[in-house]
Parts: sequence; C-alpha cells; structure tokens
Amino acid sequence: QVQLVESGGGSVQAGGSLRLSCATSGDTMSVACMIWFRQAPGKEREGVARVYRITGTTAYADSVKGRFTISRDNAKNTVSLQMNSLKPEDTAMYYCAAGSYGSKCDLGDDSGMTYWGKGILVTISS
Repeated sequence: QVQLVESGGGSVQAGGSLRLSCATSGDTMSVACMIWFRQAPGKEREGVARVYRITGTTAYADSVKGRFTISRDNAKNTVSLQMNSLKPEDTAMYYCAAGSYGSKCDLGDDSGMTYWGKGILVTISS
C-alpha cells in the first residue's frame, strides 16, 4: 500500500504561482509513475502532469505545458507540481495519484492509477 497526501493548495490571483507537493509513504518502491490530475466543477477529471519515478521523464497536458513543472525527489518521497502563470481556468481540485508497475500511467486515463490522495483545492481569481 502507498499513502499520498497533498499540500500547498490555496487561492491566488491570475498570473500568480503555487507549488503543490505530494508526500508518499508505504511501499513507495512499488510506484512506477506519479500523475497530478485535476477536476474542475462540472468537468471530467484530467491528467495534468506525469513523472516516472526511476527515470524522471515527464509529460504534460497541452493546457499546462510551459507553465507547470512536475518533479520528484526520491530521497524525500515527494512529488511536486510548480504552477506558474496561473489562470482562472486552472481552478480545480488537484489530486496526486500513483501508478504501480504494470499501470498504464496515461495522462488521459485515470482508471489506470493505483493509489490516490484526497485532493487539494486550488482557486485562481481573475
């Protein structure tokens, strides 16, 4: 089992920055990838950014490319999401998710993830 706890959410004005963190514990060696998802009110959940635990290889949704940066610190068992140039449309609940080895680790498919955090709210005002 792997436990995930998000932190760092809050409210900022458009153009501002926030940094989300996801602390992982438990059987972290079983994790192949980490993805940040988000879900805005009335919308489907979408994958925002992915990082592979061993290689550090990243991928981003087009909507955040160039503004968000995902990183991992395996020594501290944390994954972070640096969000810059925030827009009102970035307002959502943000979830940290972990995929075990064999998981799809696909930004477009949240059903492939094994473990989920409870989520944290990010609100961007115009």
